Amino acid sequence: MMILIAINATYFFATLFLDPRSNYRDLRPTRSDEEIGDALALYGLDPRMPAVDRWWSWLSDVILRFDWGHSPTGVPVGSEIPHRALLSGQLILAGVVLSVILGVALGVYTASRQYGIADRVLQTLSVLLYNMPVVVSALGLILLAVWFNQKLGQTVLSVAGAGTPGGVAGGFWPVLLDRANHLVLPTINLTLLGSAGWHLTQRSLLLDNINADYVRTARATGLTRTQAIRRHALRSSTIPTATSIAFTIPAVFTGAVITESVFGWEGMGRYFIQTIIRNDVHGVVAVAAFGAAATAAGAIFADIATAILDPRVRVN
Repeated sequence: MMILIAINATYFFATLFLDPRSNYRDLRPTRSDEEIGDALALYGLDPRMPAVDRWWSWLSDVILRFDWGHSPTGVPVGSEIPHRALLSGQLILAGVVLSVILGVALGVYTASRQYGIADRVLQTLSVLLYNMPVVVSALGLILLAVWFNQKLGQTVLSVAGAGTPGGVAGGFWPVLLDRANHLVLPTINLTLLGSAGWHLTQRSLLLDNINADYVRTARATGLTRTQAIRRHALRSSTIPTATSIAFTIPAVFTGAVITESVFGWEGMGRYFIQTIIRNDVHGVVAVAAFGAAATAAGAIFADIATAILDPRVRVN
């Protein structure tokens, strides 16, 4: 229900703030407002029609035919979404999973070595990364990759695009490896920035549990400090982390918007920027639907993870 509300609200906001007529005003010969309205009417964007009527026509097409409409210049939104959603899904999934794993691992490592050199160094790095703009880290990675490629005398790390222009010959595996190679840098960018927040959060949560009574009781039974942390304190401290995963999806997607633009990754993030520039109402709503669906998927994943970590919420 909330997804439907968010999508439809986005439609009205996009209708209010975006002006599809701007795509025709700079054309030569100059077109009149009547001609522009007639052209946009073909795509359900006629400004002479009440916004509610346009919305109802668009919603009916989505529900009955899964037709997300057209851009102001006639490009079907449905033809843009599948491959872009797949590319962004790969990037967001990899970014979320790897950042959580790395962040939690660092949180456990530093919490068990509180105030040690490793703890202070890694905390400092995480604070710096947490406050670093996405575009700065992305450009830094590109410079490092270019330098690395030049040192080796060949392109080992691809710095732009989701695949080699013109494609790769040789079948499934060469194509898969090529895609993975192009995925490395944008994934590293999202992972490093995302893991910084998870590291600081998980360290704080774990320190709150290390000295709890149940952990001391576990140690009294003969477990070492490391065993007590791994078997008891870690499980309790990762429950809040699991429940927060769904809320990180929008943040990762926001970071992906910039990351995709810098790395030339033709996903939903870059498409989102393009739709705003082109005043594409239907495209903006499609991107909002993708973001809402990704958030819902994150919520389901968070519920599953919470049930695994906390037996009290399991349904028998």
